[in-house]
Amino acid sequence: MIPVTTFAGKKVAVFGLGGSGIATAKALAAGGALVSAFDDNAASVVNAAASGVPTSDLHTADFSEFAALVLAPGVPLTHPVPHWTVEKAKAAGVAIIGDVELFCRERRALAPKTPFVAITGTNGKSTTTALIAHMLRVAGRQVEIGGNFGPAILSLAPLDDNITYVIECSSFQIDLAPTIDPTVGILLNVTEDHLDRHGTMERYAAIKARVVRRSETAIVGIDDSWSAAIAAELDRAGKTLERISVRRPVADGYYADRGTIFEADDASSRRIADIRSIGSLRGAHNAQNAAAAIAAARALGVAEATIAKGLKSFPGLAHRMEEVATFGKVLFVNDSKATNADAAGKALASFDRIYWIAGGKPKTGGIASLSPYFPRIAKAYLIGVAAEEFSETLAGEVPFEIVGTMEAAVLAAARDAAEDAAPMPVVLLSPACASFDQYRNFEKRGDHFRSLVRALHPNPSIEEVR
Repeated sequence: MIPVTTFAGKKVAVFGLGGSGIATAKALAAGGALVSAFDDNAASVVNAAASGVPTSDLHTADFSEFAALVLAPGVPLTHPVPHWTVEKAKAAGVAIIGDVELFCRERRALAPKTPFVAITGTNGKSTTTALIAHMLRVAGRQVEIGGNFGPAILSLAPLDDNITYVIECSSFQIDLAPTIDPTVGILLNVTEDHLDRHGTMERYAAIKARVVRRSETAIVGIDDSWSAAIAAELDRAGKTLERISVRRPVADGYYADRGTIFEADDASSRRIADIRSIGSLRGAHNAQNAAAAIAAARALGVAEATIAKGLKSFPGLAHRMEEVATFGKVLFVNDSKATNADAAGKALASFDRIYWIAGGKPKTGGIASLSPYFPRIAKAYLIGVAAEEFSETLAGEVPFEIVGTMEAAVLAAARDAAEDAAPMPVVLLSPACASFDQYRNFEKRGDHFRSLVRALHPNPSIEEVR
């Protein structure tokens, strides 16, 4: 745990008592704050109190007595409407912050030299976070990894200059971290997402930009217009900036060309890594992740030979282009984390002959934007609420079946792929949808896919499952 001492002796309200909320309340109490924690879910309040968290009903609290309201990231700050605790805090002139902000304040106060890497982006941030942590560990560094990916940030080991904190930051967390100031800040990309929570793309992009605006070194992907504009703004401000691209060479920074990563400096470039044979980093999107991770590792002083070793030994992440099994010549890939069309497009771009399992709870825009990848899809198997909508988009373009469930999709896709004459047909779960119509989260969806695939072959050899 990281005790939060910057609020010692002060009253602090904490709202939202899931995992991160409980960790936050305990960290504040351990640092000497007088905590009043609450949740709209009565069972969550009971559970928190049983774990030692001081709880009280914030409905009746005098908010003018609080030094801050600390919100869990899932609690609406501005959209669709501010939560009632937000309204009470604003009326009392009380600062509204989150656990990442508490970490940043504690770091500035007690350990400003402690290395802190913050990673954000609409897509790719979890893989990039894990890859950076892996590289640093290969380099012999002590690493704590968490935030939006892994443990809550305040549940990590106490601040120490010998530890590098590698933290994935969601837009919800950044919205509650107005002074975030990492050693290395990474913005991978900005595409439409979470507008129900942020209102407009302009506001969403501005929130994401916080991660790099106050960083010592800013690493920014420039392959979308929002991020490119943010990079240009940082450049004009004289920030230390590394641009990342997988679409074109850059004058200064890192770029990928057909699976090879180049470092550019003043219009000259040199090859720094080749990821073409690394299955855990397949696809152009992972080339961007790898380039950003390389830039971060270089900024933190990791040697090139160690970076190369880290890339080659990176095992990848579950549910993110995870190679589940190969039966015969058919590869099964779990990309359940692809909860929007942009993420699914990156997976579809990575293979030539695809038996695609898609659907779930649809997001704005559907899958029309994926039409450039339709020629790669041999057949689609549609599940969940989005099945009818997706079938209308695919009609006349891609053969499809509305199968409804994951069980039916896996069986049908495995059957059809096994009959394909292509050298490596791929059964790809990349849903382009949220999971909430059929599963509690994308992890449960991916776990179900994995278990169904492995049940296809009762006694697979080591070579057949990886």
